[in-house]
Amino acid sequence: MDIYKTVTIMLVEDDLGDQKLIKMSLKEQRIANMPVVASSAEEALEYLEKNKMEDHDDALPDLILLDLNMPGMGGKEFLRQMKADPVFGAIPVVILTTSDSDKDILESFKLHAAGYIKKPVNLTDFQEVMQTLTDYWFTICRRVTHEPDRQISKCINS
Repeated sequence: MDIYKTVTIMLVEDDLGDQKLIKMSLKEQRIANMPVVASSAEEALEYLEKNKMEDHDDALPDLILLDLNMPGMGGKEFLRQMKADPVFGAIPVVILTTSDSDKDILESFKLHAAGYIKKPVNLTDFQEVMQTLTDYWFTICRRVTHEPDRQISKCINS
């Protein structure tokens, strides 16, 4: 019997081809929900702000996959603003980008990225990376709700 993982992933990616490839790879990993796709950092911040309210139906993401190189606000500025917000700060962000620059890697980790992955160039390698990523974040890692009051009480009562 197949077990589908019900998680909310936000993909912040401006390239339509990469969006399609990532969505296809996630579907193969038995992720029940298709990712929430934001084509720009500005659109992603708007989505997060809108869903910050408790009475909103959409869940905050369990994981954000972020491209660094986008027009307008880049990935690093998105990460800086997102991590400065106490509600969003605990959401893990994995950089998924074409850059393998040491400077980009170090700056991303200084901005509290949870991981940094250079996008593979072929489909098979891309699917393997996505499998490893989803296995780690949704099978091995322990997750908690994004409801701040429940998070705080779990931490205090642990």
